[in-house]
Amino acid sequence: MSAQTHSTYDVAIVGGGAAGIATSASLLSRDPSLDIAIIDPANTHYYQPGWTMVGGGIFQQKSTARSLRSLVSEKVTRIQATVKGFNPKDDCVVLEDKTKVHYKRLVVCPGLKLDWDRVEGLSDTLGRNGVTSNYRYDLAPYTWELVQNLKSGRAIFTQPPMPIKCAGAPQKALYLSADHWHRSKTLDSINIEFHNAGGVLFGVADYVPALMKYIDKYQADLNFFSNLVGIDGSTQKAYFDVAKPDEDVKRIEVEFDMIHVCPPQTAPDFIKASALSDAAGWVDVDQQSLRHKSFENIWSLGDVMNAPNAKTAAAARKQAPIVAANMIADMDNRSAPAAYDGYGSCPLTVEKGKIVLAEFGYGGKLLPTFPKALLNGTKPTRTAWFLKASLLPAIYWNAMLRGKEWLARP
Repeated sequence: MSAQTHSTYDVAIVGGGAAGIATSASLLSRDPSLDIAIIDPANTHYYQPGWTMVGGGIFQQKSTARSLRSLVSEKVTRIQATVKGFNPKDDCVVLEDKTKVHYKRLVVCPGLKLDWDRVEGLSDTLGRNGVTSNYRYDLAPYTWELVQNLKSGRAIFTQPPMPIKCAGAPQKALYLSADHWHRSKTLDSINIEFHNAGGVLFGVADYVPALMKYIDKYQADLNFFSNLVGIDGSTQKAYFDVAKPDEDVKRIEVEFDMIHVCPPQTAPDFIKASALSDAAGWVDVDQQSLRHKSFENIWSLGDVMNAPNAKTAAAARKQAPIVAANMIADMDNRSAPAAYDGYGSCPLTVEKGKIVLAEFGYGGKLLPTFPKALLNGTKPTRTAWFLKASLLPAIYWNAMLRGKEWLARP
């Protein structure tokens, strides 16, 4: 049945990424009779946490992609279309072709927008001239190619202003690259620079000492308050605005042989322009229930909403069952039984074979999954590497996206 001829869905979900598929599966695991639609224009779904590993030569690119059709339950209606806007007062989503999709309840989780064009010259030179990014499926293999071929010169790694998804990813690329150069005995011939628009290496202080040991080991030069604003690929020059506290902004030019760029990130344009967004453009939710602050039949999760948590797949894995449980309770006229504590996880790949497993919630509170005797997340461990390299992909594909809430049930 097409969206045009269908009357009203019990639940419409905008976004077929990790958050959207997981929420649909968690809803169906609680009530298989629900009439659910997922709206997303894509054919392919990507395991984005794997792209860092592709860029480090550990995962194969193709292992991070599957068809969206294979991951969404046959009970769910797939509407392959682009959303133009929302009409929450009439309980409908408006598609690009002006078709309206009506719902009783709505879940908004289209992810965020990678704003490549905000860095002048970046889009023109991505994938060549030594300019790469693990934030794109097609570019992550180029990162590994550059790392293998670089024997001397300057390698730059950038991080834009927050918020971004997986705030550890820019430095993960640095660590895995530097580890390769260390093992191949070329590290002494390569100058590594990390340019971070923020003022700290990592937002949760407990993990910084372990990370700094690797910064020192790899002889990386830390540049805080340094924001990438332009790239000239033909001359291999990068331009940064340095905005240190109480100082005038200074534009600097740095030559590079390789540069890994984490792009600026914003809410999608159709979200920013909607009645669902806050002043900064993100979907405005209660940070515990994940219910919209103004529209009671709308929930949001994943990278697009404004709760002050880390924007990671691990966060979405915890959020989806909470949204599902709270929506089912709402259908039964019960109060919301589940509250989100801000959990997010960032497995920091400090070297091939070891990871600092950062797990934390609102306010930087540590929220470790395992006892410290089994896995101390503030230290680099092989156990955490095994989790990242072997277990987490299987949990993602076979549990999270299938409504099996292992270590995630509220």
